[in-house]
Amino acid sequence: MNIVVAGGTGLIGQRLVRQLTKDGHHVVILSRDARPSGGPVRYESWNGRDAGPWIRSIEEADAVINLSGASVAEGRWTTDRKRLIRDSRILATRAIVQALRDASRRTRVLVNASGVGYYGSMEEGSATESLPPGQDFLAQVCRQWEDEARAAEGAGARVAFLRTGMVLDPSGGALTKLMLPFRFFVGGPLGTGRQWVSWVHHADMVGSIVHVLNTEGLSGPINIAAPAPVRMKEFCATLGRVMRRPSWAPVPSLVLELALGEMSWIILTGQKALPDKLVAGGYRHRFADLERALRDAVGG
Repeated sequence: MNIVVAGGTGLIGQRLVRQLTKDGHHVVILSRDARPSGGPVRYESWNGRDAGPWIRSIEEADAVINLSGASVAEGRWTTDRKRLIRDSRILATRAIVQALRDASRRTRVLVNASGVGYYGSMEEGSATESLPPGQDFLAQVCRQWEDEARAAEGAGARVAFLRTGMVLDPSGGALTKLMLPFRFFVGGPLGTGRQWVSWVHHADMVGSIVHVLNTEGLSGPINIAAPAPVRMKEFCATLGRVMRRPSWAPVPSLVLELALGEMSWIILTGQKALPDKLVAGGYRHRFADLERALRDAVGG
């Protein structure tokens, strides 16, 4: 297939592109940085907002995967930062969908990123795809993000929203930030420790995207997480065991709120997101057990 990947230079995007080319696909990466093209990968410049020469790649695409979006965990959520988090997702998706609608050739599928933050804070109960969105900032961003992507159905595309949990990747993201205090023997649960952590190993993150891409029956919201979410206290205890470090120094919620401001919400709250729809659609996780997943990711 000819596949366009927006956000293909990011943490997950790079792993995904390697897998797609290994599977024999031709990939066009939409990137803000001009890079040399070669082999089965071509780069097209775009700013994540405006139409340009990149729309020609949409004309040729069998599938589009949109992973665009500024990190939610980089710096305090100032007014400007929140605008960047929102606009980097909404405007990029809007531009892609408009290109799909204008194309003379129908693209079969749009796989669009989202997050389990869609559900808001849930200390009890399971988050399934049928639940309504929460009311906090991230929940509303995810809702708007999915609404923008859903418009691609009008262009005849199958649309899937990937509501992704914490990706266990040793190259970056939330895991590396959680590992840092453990390296200095001061690791421990954050906040109450009762908040749910819905996690997924990076291999299953990529595997899930490829599976959704190739499975006609999968559309709409899909939770991308391992089938065994855990409480923060158990997650940190397991991480400490894998890193051969104690998990004894809990960080009170107030400290995190003072240090991080509103951004502390993503650490102090969580959701028990279950991948029932993904599993029912035929996906089998390589890493369903947290300790095994962390040992592979961390190298313990």
